Amino acid sequence: MSELIRPSTVLPAVRKPISFTTDDGLTLIGEVATPEGPITSSLLCLHPNPAGGGMMDSHIYKKAANRLPAMAGIQVIRFNTRGTSSEAGTSEGVFDNGDAEVADVQAAIDYSFNVLKVQKLWVVGWSFGTDLALRHAKDPRIAGLILLSPPMQRTTDTDLAYWQRDSRPVVAYVPEHDEYLNPEQAATRFKDFSRLELVPVMGAKHLWVGEPFVHLILSEITKWLAPERLPLPTEI
Repeated sequence: MSELIRPSTVLPAVRKPISFTTDDGLTLIGEVATPEGPITSSLLCLHPNPAGGGMMDSHIYKKAANRLPAMAGIQVIRFNTRGTSSEAGTSEGVFDNGDAEVADVQAAIDYSFNVLKVQKLWVVGWSFGTDLALRHAKDPRIAGLILLSPPMQRTTDTDLAYWQRDSRPVVAYVPEHDEYLNPEQAATRFKDFSRLELVPVMGAKHLWVGEPFVHLILSEITKWLAPERLPLPTEI
């Protein structure tokens, strides 16, 4: 008998702790959740602001790791940026408001390609993680960016100009009730970034609380990485 997928649902995957070292000598910790079957694509997650409790286990990312390998064949790579703690442990270093974290993002990308041997890597940023993505995930091997609740507090016009010139897809999901940047404000902030696909999400808030919004976001991620695996199930 089938049952609804719930916030606590964990579907089968091969889950392994990972660690890697930045160019400035810090060891960062994380986890990779790999499908038991063929990998359709890989997803590197950049978490919300650790000063506000953000980490690799922030709920959208934890649920992505718990579900997407089985549901969509997507390999999910999560890690804690410098000075950030989660149940898996604490990455070395001290939070630097997104500046020194450039080394963290590049180390994670390098690890994904050089050690995990990913074939196609998308980067998803959430809140603070969107600034990390737009500022620091410019590596030419990246397939595209998915932005969740971008606050646009650290990204510069120069960063946006870079992505405007680039040909890779960038999509931003902006909650209707986001207290940092709502869809109307986002349209103004991104007015010179015409290539961006800006998607307002009615009824949503910055933290994407509620199973309907989790399912929506995981479905949107799948649309970009493994569209042939849609629709995602709501029951198991």
